[in-house]
Amino acid sequence: MTRPAAIVIGVSTGGPQALPVVLNGLAPIIAQVPVLIALHIPPEFTRTVAARIETLTGQPTRLAEDGETILPGYAYLSPGDRHLSVARKGEMTIIRLLDTPPENFCKPSVDVLFRSAADVFGATLIGIVLTGMGSDGLAGTRAIVAAGGAVVAQDAASSVVWGMPRLVAAEGLALAVLPLKEIGAWVCRLVRQSQFREKKS
Repeated sequence: MTRPAAIVIGVSTGGPQALPVVLNGLAPIIAQVPVLIALHIPPEFTRTVAARIETLTGQPTRLAEDGETILPGYAYLSPGDRHLSVARKGEMTIIRLLDTPPENFCKPSVDVLFRSAADVFGATLIGIVLTGMGSDGLAGTRAIVAAGGAVVAQDAASSVVWGMPRLVAAEGLALAVLPLKEIGAWVCRLVRQSQFREKKS
């Protein structure tokens, strides 16, 4: 793939426990690539989850704010009552928080984040689908793959609920289906390989 410009993560049941594991695995590249996370969780818990992730990983993790510029080195977590999406503003890439109806009965919806990020980043996007119930993220994953991006899904054995990643895997959309602890390292290798190919070309 083309040198990655952003990573998006969709996760539901088991997410607060899974996210620190993945972000720790992404530590070698997170200074180069921003991470945006759609997590199904009530709004009153989102600030606590963001603080816990930052404490456990040492990676700057913040609740996404409408209109802010997306910068490498940060993980942006969706508020619990808004859709997290990505948009262009001139040459900048910014966050848009949308108070639109739920998608797949979810708000925030993984599909909203993945679809908007695919529109903005195209083939430079990596998607990660983690543990969760239901089908949210499937349509968004299709959009990432159609745009030329890459997707990895969590495997059944390490998922609390193998719902969201199962559908992505079953449709053949994931380049890899991996245990939780291996996902970060796999993404890091993908980023390094793309950078190596870019230098050779």
